[in-house]
This record gives sequence, C-alpha cells and structure tokens, in this order.
Amino acid sequence: MASRKKIQRIRMLAFGFVALVGAVVLVALTFDDTIAFFKSPSEIVAAPPPPEQLLRIGGLVAEGSLVRGEGETVSFDVTDGAATVRVSFTGVLPDLFREGQGVIAEGRMQGGTFAAQEVLAKHDENYIPREVADALKEQGHWQEDAGTGGGS
Repeated sequence: MASRKKIQRIRMLAFGFVALVGAVVLVALTFDDTIAFFKSPSEIVAAPPPPEQLLRIGGLVAEGSLVRGEGETVSFDVTDGAATVRVSFTGVLPDLFREGQGVIAEGRMQGGTFAAQEVLAKHDENYIPREVADALKEQGHWQEDAGTGGGS
C-alpha cells in the first residue's frame, strides 16, 4: 500500500511542476507582447528594431514636419537632435501635441517609418517625459531651464 501512495504523491508533484511551468510560459508570452521598450531616434537609426517589436520612441516633434493626410492620418518627425525618425499615426492627436514639443509614440517600425498606435504629448509647460529628457541630454540638446516633471 505504501508504494501506491508514493506513486500518487509523485504524480501530484509532477502535475504541479508541469502546471507551474505552463503558467510561467504563458506569463512570459503575455509580457513579450505587451512590454514596450523606450528607444531614442538615434538608437532606432543605429540599430533598427524588427517590425514585430513593440516599442516607444521619444523626442521632440521636428519643426515643419507635421503633415495631415486623409481623415485622422498624420505624419511627423521625431528627433533627438542627432537623428530623426518619421512617424505615421491614424487617430486623434492629444490637444497639447505640436511641433517643437516633447512626445512619446508607441508602435512598431514598418520599413523606415514608425507606425504609432498611440501618441502621448507633454501635459504642461514644465514637463518632458524622463526618457525623452535623458535622450536629449545625451545628445546635448537639453536646456536645464526646461525641467522635468519626473516620473508619471
């Protein structure tokens, strides 16, 4: 009788292990599809990401680059001062979106254009997203009096 209980216990442990491994794999696959890494235009130009990779690009909207297409389609350039990436977006831009201001766009590269699914603009006069400010500082295009709003 003792061997039957031992076999049953081993089966339960094996089932628990398989269930745990399955849960870890599902979580990893879910995170892989939803995590968006931040990249500056210089990083994207230097090492273009694969088209399936979800990422965020940040910088300043280049002056004179905003082009309105049909309907809600727009395109504009995002720059960090050293490199520029063309962004296309179909949707309603944030009210505070304008040329010369900080922006973060989330989406995927398609050819040489960044196809944005979401565009975020700064929310007041003293805020630039931390990632954008860091990228601009690295390129020497940051003015200290611009300030940052910090985190969220």
